[in-house]
Amino acid sequence: MMSLFGPAGSHFRAVTTPKPRSSSEEDHVPSDTEADDTSILDENEGSIIMSLISQLRVGMDLSRVTFPTFVLEPRSMLERITDFMSHPDLIFGQVIQCNDAEERFIRILQYYLAGWHIKPKGVKKPYNPVLGEFFRCRYDYADGSQGFYVAEQVSHHPPISAFFYISPANRVSILGELRPKSRFLGNSVSTTMEGENRVTLLGVPDDGEYIITMPNMYARGILFGKMVLELGDTCTAKNEKNGMLCDIEFKTKGFWSGTYNAIAGRIRRNNLDVGELSGRWSHIMEIKSIKTGQKRVLFDAVKDGQNMAPKWVPPEDEQEPNESRRLWQHLTLAIGRKDMQAATDAKSAVEDAQRERRKQLEESGGKHEPRFFVYKNGRWVIKLTVPSDPEEATREVRNWIFSTTPSGKAAP
Repeated sequence: MMSLFGPAGSHFRAVTTPKPRSSSEEDHVPSDTEADDTSILDENEGSIIMSLISQLRVGMDLSRVTFPTFVLEPRSMLERITDFMSHPDLIFGQVIQCNDAEERFIRILQYYLAGWHIKPKGVKKPYNPVLGEFFRCRYDYADGSQGFYVAEQVSHHPPISAFFYISPANRVSILGELRPKSRFLGNSVSTTMEGENRVTLLGVPDDGEYIITMPNMYARGILFGKMVLELGDTCTAKNEKNGMLCDIEFKTKGFWSGTYNAIAGRIRRNNLDVGELSGRWSHIMEIKSIKTGQKRVLFDAVKDGQNMAPKWVPPEDEQEPNESRRLWQHLTLAIGRKDMQAATDAKSAVEDAQRERRKQLEESGGKHEPRFFVYKNGRWVIKLTVPSDPEEATREVRNWIFSTTPSGKAAP
């Protein structure tokens, strides 16, 4: 699952607040949801949350509000995006060989929907990337092929994360960007996830791009009740070359009825319905053929969710200073120790250094230049021209992303 709250800026001051909720014997997980989707705050955490909330107004943009460190997931948003590359087998091999455009589109939907079940315990948000921060990793698959991923924070105001994944041997590439915007809504915080994923099946160039947008996210119950994380509203998947379109509704639970994590959608080809999506993104999702009425499982997160592709990340002592895990290492260690003060200090140190760097750029009239991406024709694209030959592309991409480490060693 992606970001919870949008990017943060200045610190909040302490104020007098009403008594926070506490963890009593009556605390329980709301029905129809999972314990891992829910947070129950202790008294100290509740006091901090209430101190923060007392300064907010309904509709307020949260881009300049700093949330307390106990709501942080110990990794950067740039790394969390890799959740969508966790089940690559869904778009490898047989998808490229498939002659049915509808089936290829369904497999792209399968890949996309399979990434949402991966989430931290409770209601958490990843670190907000700072300008110039980047994350890179490599995937070594069982058949000897490889995949490569790099993401970079290319803009601070507005916050934009650009990312790129490719597996040349498996003929798949993914290019995209995220532009989160968060607002306070009273008893919840909403995050509008602007941006898109653009999937290309390199072995089927006539298909062009498969473009997928993101649902919005809601943290419910921040004033009263239990804190619950939900996906909501509608996202779109489309492939214009083959006339394929699917509007996917992520349903939020109603006050009296409904269930958590439900989805529904209709797949259309040239404005004719060809399939229906249903189920829960945290459990089982199914697709029904309009023509035959037959159902099949699209993805079973309970059964197959643990079969994720492992990623290799350079050791922190071989990473560059602005590489995600090294940049945030002191914050991550403090969160692991549950040392809130040390975590706050570590987070502030990174953000203060970032503000000083931006100030120096402004005073000198300079402009930040992203390392891996460039803005061209209204979108962020990579600075590398990828060769068409899979073996040559693998070498070029590997050298481009993992040329050297600070120690001068080439990546393995």
